[in-house]
Amino acid sequence: MQKDWLKISGMHDGATPKIFRNAAKLRFDMTEPEKLLWETLKTKPEGFKFRRQHPIKFFVLDFYCHKKRLSIEIDGGYHNNAEQKEKDNKKTTYLNGVGISEMRFTNTEVLDNIDSVMSKIIYKLLEDSL
Repeated sequence: MQKDWLKISGMHDGATPKIFRNAAKLRFDMTEPEKLLWETLKTKPEGFKFRRQHPIKFFVLDFYCHKKRLSIEIDGGYHNNAEQKEKDNKKTTYLNGVGISEMRFTNTEVLDNIDSVMSKIIYKLLEDSL
C-alpha cells in the first residue's frame, strides 16, 4: 500500500516561508486570465472549494482543490520556452507523485472561452461520480 504523503506532511508538503511569500505576492498580482477564472472558482462550483496561488513543496499552484487533489494551471506564452517547459514537467511529475492531478489551460483558452474551460473543470470534479 502506497503512503499518502500529503496526509503525512500536510497540504503544503513542506513549503518554505519563501514559497508562502511568493504565493502571497502572486495572489496580489494575478493575471487577467487568473482573475477571470477565480471569479468562478471562488463560488465553489459543485460545492468544491478552491484555493488560489496555493504553496506546496517548491511550487505555487495557480488554483488547487484539496478535496479532489486537483491543480489548475493557466499558462501564458512564456510556458512555451524550453526552460519553463522543463520546470512545468518537474512540477507535474511532483504533483502526480503525491496524487494530485493537473489541468492546464492557456491564457487564450480562459479569456476566449471561459465557459468551455469551466465545463472541463466541472467534468473533472464530477468524473468519479458519473
